[in-house]
Amino acid sequence: MATRGRKPKPTLLKKLEGNPGGRQLNTNEPKPQGFPVCPDWLEDEAKEEWERISSVLEDMGVLTEADTMAFAGYCQAYARWREAEEYLSKHGSTFTTASGYIQQVPQVSIAHTNLNIMLKFCTEFGLTPSARSRITANKATEETADEMEKLLRGSA
Repeated sequence: MATRGRKPKPTLLKKLEGNPGGRQLNTNEPKPQGFPVCPDWLEDEAKEEWERISSVLEDMGVLTEADTMAFAGYCQAYARWREAEEYLSKHGSTFTTASGYIQQVPQVSIAHTNLNIMLKFCTEFGLTPSARSRITANKATEETADEMEKLLRGSA
């Protein structure tokens, strides 16, 4: 049975946003470690996307080994979307049937489906402008922060 309500936001994301709801943070949330390795089974275009975006996500601190399959899903959807878009650029989005009707080529639907998949993953990983706008990175360093500031940030 599915759980009701919104998906819970990760504690790290809540901290970066300044915990706007003021609710108690989950101190027992799992904290996965390690950086994922690109799976061998990805298509070549998907592997290129993996290389292009993984370092950005690592710098943002949102990509860990536990996210391998979700990120691989994004990369594979990207490869299929790009393949469909290249087909559409070369051949157009419609064709005429033998009976004279104009019909949409299947690549239009393939491109649309994979773009939606990509956008869902982008939102999960903070790769869209609106997803990033909800995050406020704390610039203060531990050396410059006073004890009260550390306590308020939850790092004391």
